[in-house]
Amino acid sequence: METRSTDITEGLHALGKGGSPVPQQSPGIDILEAFPNRFPGRDYIISISFPEFTSLCPVTGQPDFGTIVLEYIPHERCVESKSFKLYMFAYRNHHSFMETITNTVLEDICTLLNPNWARVRGLFVPRGGTRLHVFAEEYRKDLDDEHRARIRELVREWKSEPDPHRG
Repeated sequence: METRSTDITEGLHALGKGGSPVPQQSPGIDILEAFPNRFPGRDYIISISFPEFTSLCPVTGQPDFGTIVLEYIPHERCVESKSFKLYMFAYRNHHSFMETITNTVLEDICTLLNPNWARVRGLFVPRGGTRLHVFAEEYRKDLDDEHRARIRELVREWKSEPDPHRG
Protein backbone atom coordinates (compact mmCIF):
# COMPACT_ATOMS: atom_id res chain seq x y z
CA MET A 1 0.00 0.00 0.00
CA GLU A 2 1.36 3.39 -1.00
CA THR A 3 1.21 6.32 1.38
CA ARG A 4 1.87 10.03 0.87
CA SER A 5 2.86 12.87 3.15
CA THR A 6 1.16 16.23 3.26
CA ASP A 7 4.26 18.01 1.89
CA ILE A 8 3.40 20.90 -0.39
CA THR A 9 5.14 20.35 -3.75
CA GLU A 10 3.33 22.73 -6.09
CA GLY A 11 5.77 25.05 -7.82
CA LEU A 12 8.76 22.69 -7.60
CA HIS A 13 10.03 22.06 -11.10
CA ALA A 14 13.60 20.71 -10.93
CA LEU A 15 12.74 17.67 -8.83
CA GLY A 16 10.16 16.20 -11.21
CA LYS A 17 12.17 16.42 -14.43
CA GLY A 18 14.47 13.46 -13.76
CA GLY A 19 18.16 13.41 -14.60
CA SER A 20 20.64 16.00 -13.43
CA PRO A 21 21.77 18.12 -16.34
CA VAL A 22 24.48 20.62 -15.50
CA PRO A 23 23.00 24.10 -15.95
CA GLN A 24 24.60 26.09 -18.74
CA GLN A 25 23.76 29.34 -16.99
CA SER A 26 25.74 31.24 -14.40
CA PRO A 27 24.97 30.41 -10.79
CA GLY A 28 22.11 32.51 -9.46
CA ILE A 29 19.17 32.54 -7.13
CA ASP A 30 16.82 31.81 -10.05
CA ILE A 31 18.04 28.17 -10.05
CA LEU A 32 17.00 27.65 -6.43
CA GLU A 33 13.50 26.54 -5.42
CA ALA A 34 11.84 26.51 -2.01
CA PHE A 35 8.86 24.87 -0.41
CA PRO A 36 6.86 25.80 2.72
CA ASN A 37 8.30 24.81 6.09
CA ARG A 38 5.61 22.66 7.73
CA PHE A 39 7.09 23.33 11.19
CA PRO A 40 7.69 27.10 11.39
CA GLY A 41 7.12 27.16 15.15
CA ARG A 42 10.00 24.73 15.78
CA ASP A 43 13.66 25.69 15.44
CA TYR A 44 15.51 22.81 13.81
CA ILE A 45 18.67 22.63 11.74
CA ILE A 46 18.86 21.44 8.15
CA SER A 47 22.31 20.54 6.84
CA ILE A 48 23.05 19.90 3.16
CA SER A 49 26.53 18.82 2.14
CA PHE A 50 27.69 19.02 -1.47
CA PRO A 51 31.04 17.15 -1.60
CA GLU A 52 31.50 17.43 -5.38
CA PHE A 53 31.83 21.21 -5.63
CA THR A 54 34.04 22.62 -8.38
CA SER A 55 34.67 26.11 -9.68
CA LEU A 56 37.46 27.93 -11.51
CA CYS A 57 40.07 30.34 -10.19
CA PRO A 58 39.32 33.81 -11.64
CA VAL A 59 43.02 34.45 -12.30
CA THR A 60 44.55 31.14 -13.43
CA GLY A 61 41.45 29.29 -14.61
CA GLN A 62 42.62 26.27 -12.59
CA PRO A 63 39.85 24.19 -11.02
CA ASP A 64 39.08 24.47 -7.32
CA PHE A 65 37.49 21.48 -5.59
CA GLY A 66 35.75 21.29 -2.27
CA THR A 67 32.72 20.59 -0.17
CA ILE A 68 30.05 23.22 0.34
CA VAL A 69 27.99 22.70 3.48
CA LEU A 70 24.77 24.67 3.94
CA GLU A 71 23.34 24.67 7.46
CA TYR A 72 20.24 26.64 8.35
CA ILE A 73 17.29 26.99 10.68
CA PRO A 74 14.28 27.53 8.42
CA HIS A 75 11.69 30.20 9.01
CA GLU A 76 8.79 29.88 6.53
CA ARG A 77 10.56 28.10 3.64
CA CYS A 78 13.09 25.31 3.00
CA VAL A 79 15.36 24.93 -0.01
CA GLU A 80 14.53 22.04 -2.32
CA SER A 81 17.63 19.83 -2.40
CA LYS A 82 17.76 19.00 -6.13
CA SER A 83 17.56 22.68 -7.03
CA PHE A 84 20.43 23.26 -4.58
CA LYS A 85 22.43 20.57 -6.36
CA LEU A 86 21.75 22.19 -9.74
CA TYR A 87 22.74 25.56 -8.27
CA MET A 88 26.03 24.05 -7.08
CA PHE A 89 26.62 22.48 -10.52
CA ALA A 90 26.28 25.95 -12.10
CA TYR A 91 29.57 26.93 -10.44
CA ARG A 92 31.56 24.32 -12.42
CA ASN A 93 32.50 26.74 -15.18
CA HIS A 94 32.27 29.87 -13.06
CA HIS A 95 35.43 31.89 -12.35
CA SER A 96 35.39 33.21 -8.78
CA PHE A 97 37.39 33.25 -5.57
CA MET A 98 36.41 30.74 -2.88
CA GLU A 99 35.62 33.53 -0.42
CA THR A 100 33.24 35.14 -2.90
CA ILE A 101 31.50 31.85 -3.68
CA THR A 102 30.91 31.02 -0.01
CA ASN A 103 29.46 34.46 0.74
CA THR A 104 27.38 34.50 -2.46
CA VAL A 105 25.81 31.14 -1.59
CA LEU A 106 24.91 32.51 1.85
CA GLU A 107 23.41 35.68 0.35
CA ASP A 108 21.34 33.72 -2.18
CA ILE A 109 20.04 31.30 0.48
CA CYS A 110 19.16 34.18 2.83
CA THR A 111 17.40 36.06 0.04
CA LEU A 112 15.43 32.96 -1.00
CA LEU A 113 14.52 31.68 2.46
CA ASN A 114 14.94 34.44 5.05
CA PRO A 115 16.00 31.71 7.51
CA ASN A 116 16.27 32.24 11.25
CA TRP A 117 19.97 31.38 10.92
CA ALA A 118 22.21 30.19 8.11
CA ARG A 119 25.84 29.25 7.68
CA VAL A 120 27.74 28.22 4.58
CA ARG A 121 31.04 26.43 4.93
CA GLY A 122 33.35 26.25 1.94
CA LEU A 123 35.84 23.45 2.67
CA PHE A 124 38.23 23.57 -0.24
CA VAL A 125 40.77 20.90 -1.22
CA PRO A 126 44.39 22.00 -0.69
CA ARG A 127 46.11 23.45 -3.73
CA GLY A 128 49.77 24.43 -3.64
CA GLY A 129 50.02 23.11 -0.09
CA THR A 130 47.37 25.50 1.23
CA ARG A 131 44.04 24.44 2.68
CA LEU A 132 41.32 27.13 2.63
CA HIS A 133 38.11 26.95 4.65
CA VAL A 134 35.62 29.82 4.46
CA PHE A 135 32.73 30.15 6.94
CA ALA A 136 29.97 32.73 6.43
CA GLU A 137 27.04 33.07 8.83
CA GLU A 138 23.92 35.21 9.23
CA TYR A 139 20.94 35.54 11.61
CA ARG A 140 17.52 36.84 10.60
CA LYS A 141 17.55 40.50 11.50
CA ASP A 142 13.99 40.83 12.84
CA LEU A 143 14.22 38.16 15.57
CA ASP A 144 13.34 39.24 19.10
CA ASP A 145 16.06 38.88 21.75
CA GLU A 146 14.57 35.78 23.36
CA HIS A 147 14.21 33.89 20.06
CA ARG A 148 17.72 34.95 18.97
CA ALA A 149 19.12 33.63 22.29
CA ARG A 150 17.36 30.25 21.81
CA ILE A 151 18.72 30.01 18.27
CA ARG A 152 22.26 30.94 19.39
CA GLU A 153 22.12 28.13 21.97
CA LEU A 154 20.87 25.62 19.39
CA VAL A 155 23.61 26.70 16.96
CA ARG A 156 26.26 26.55 19.71
CA GLU A 157 25.25 22.97 20.51
CA TRP A 158 25.22 22.10 16.80
CA LYS A 159 28.71 23.55 16.29
CA SER A 160 30.11 21.65 19.28
CA GLU A 161 29.23 18.26 17.81
CA PRO A 162 32.01 16.34 16.01
CA ASP A 163 32.15 17.17 12.31
CA PRO A 164 33.83 14.77 9.83
CA HIS A 165 34.29 17.63 7.31
CA ARG A 166 36.67 19.63 9.49
CA GLY A 167 40.28 18.93 8.68
